[in-house]
Amino acid sequence: MAFPPGDKDAGPGERVVTGNASALRFLCMRLWRLTRSGHTALDGAGTLEHGGRYSPPGVPVVNFASEAGLAVLVALRYLPGNPADAPDDYALGWTEIDSVPERVPDADDDAIREWVTDWLQERRGLLAAVRSQVLPEANVVLMNPLHPDASRVPPLVTRPFSFGECLHTPPMLARYSAESEAPP
Repeated sequence: MAFPPGDKDAGPGERVVTGNASALRFLCMRLWRLTRSGHTALDGAGTLEHGGRYSPPGVPVVNFASEAGLAVLVALRYLPGNPADAPDDYALGWTEIDSVPERVPDADDDAIREWVTDWLQERRGLLAAVRSQVLPEANVVLMNPLHPDASRVPPLVTRPFSFGECLHTPPMLARYSAESEAPP
């Protein structure tokens, strides 16, 4: 995604839109989820029942990734067995949200979970960003579906996703392997 030249406020997954005469600005964040096809609703039902890494059971939370690649990496960590054998009913989806997430302080998982629990109970913001443990250059972005602004979040735009297709052997692997094995 391209950002306006020189705009230092735009970060990963963000798009800055400026108005002409009034110079109004708002920030649209493109946020990503990789989920099973039947679980694309942004209602937090999964975490309501099971909890999440940073949220307790009994409270709905929608987990997003700031980058599509992070969504894939996180899902990959939870797949049992060979990822190429994973079911083909996954969907990679995104939505754009015009909200700036509150930054969760860097801490251990217990402290982050406590912070997130307070944030959820207080409903003080729609989004909170936690630095990813998988890819620290990206964020896990939590959305509180009970926040009043949650009803304005558009549904996911999805496409089918296959771990088998994503993780296939690259066509050039044999060529590169042969070149690296060639005598000098």
